[in-house]
Amino acid sequence: MFIDVHVHPDFYEEIQQSKSHQELRHESLGIFKNGFASHQHLRNQMHCAGLDRMCLWAQDYSEGTKAPLVSNEEVALLASNHPDQFWGIASVDPRDPHAAEKLEYAYAKLELKGLALHLGRLQMDPLDDRLIDLYDICLRHNRPIFFQCGMTMEKEAIASYTHPLQYEPLLMRFDKLRVCLTQVGWPWVKETAMLLLKYPQAYTDTALLYFDSAQEFYTEVFTRELPMTWLDRSLRHQVMFGSANPRFEQIRMARALKSLGLRESTLELIQAQNALEFFGMKAVTSW
Repeated sequence: MFIDVHVHPDFYEEIQQSKSHQELRHESLGIFKNGFASHQHLRNQMHCAGLDRMCLWAQDYSEGTKAPLVSNEEVALLASNHPDQFWGIASVDPRDPHAAEKLEYAYAKLELKGLALHLGRLQMDPLDDRLIDLYDICLRHNRPIFFQCGMTMEKEAIASYTHPLQYEPLLMRFDKLRVCLTQVGWPWVKETAMLLLKYPQAYTDTALLYFDSAQEFYTEVFTRELPMTWLDRSLRHQVMFGSANPRFEQIRMARALKSLGLRESTLELIQAQNALEFFGMKAVTSW
C-alpha cells in the first residue's frame, strides 16, 4: 500500500467551476501553465507513482469577496465519487464565526478524514483562541490536523507563522492531538526532528521539493541535513509520504524516496503504515 497524504486538487477537471475561479486557483498557487486533469489522467499518474490512495486537501477559506479555493464539498464529492482512490481533508477559516459548525459538518456529514490549516496564509498563532474549538472537535472525532510548515510558495503567506517551533506550545498543551508538521519544516529540518523526538503525537511528511531534482534534494535533506540513520531508526514511525502535488511530480518524489537506501521496513512505514496510524486506522477500511 502507498498513500500520498498531501495533495491539492485545485486543477482536477471534475470540480472546475467558472473561468474566474480557475484563474483564482492558478494565481493562489502561483502555477499558471497547468491544464485541468481528467480522472483518467489522475489514475495514470497514481499508477506511474505506485500510489493507492491520495489525501485531497480542501482550502475552504475565503479572502474578501473571493470564493474558497477548494471547498470541503468539492473534496467530499471527489472522495465520494472515487472512494477507492481519494480521502478528503477538510479546511475551515478560523476567522469565520461559524468555523466550528462547518468543521462538525465536514466530519459528521461529509465524512472528511482530518483538518488542514495554513497558518502562514491566515497569519495566526497556533494557540490563537479562534483555533481552540477546532482542536477540541478534532479530538472528539478522532481526526488529525495537518499544519503547513516550513517554506511556503504562496505570496500572501508569512514564513514566521510556519516555523515548526511555533507549534511546540500546541503539542505540549494538546498531547492527544495527532499533528503533522508538513514538509519536514524545511529549511528548519533539525527543529522538526527535535519536535518529533520529543512529542510522539507529532508527524511530518515528505512534501518538500524546492529545486529541480527530487533525488538531489531528498539526498541533501535526508542524508546530509538529517543523517539517514535518524530517519531509518529514530523517526521512522512519524514520517509519511506527501508530495504537495500539483506543484511537484509524485513519481519523481516516490523514486527519490526509494533510492535513499532506507530499510524496506522503514519504507513500508513511510509509504502507508504511518499514515494509517495518523488517521487512526490500523488497516484500510471503508471508514
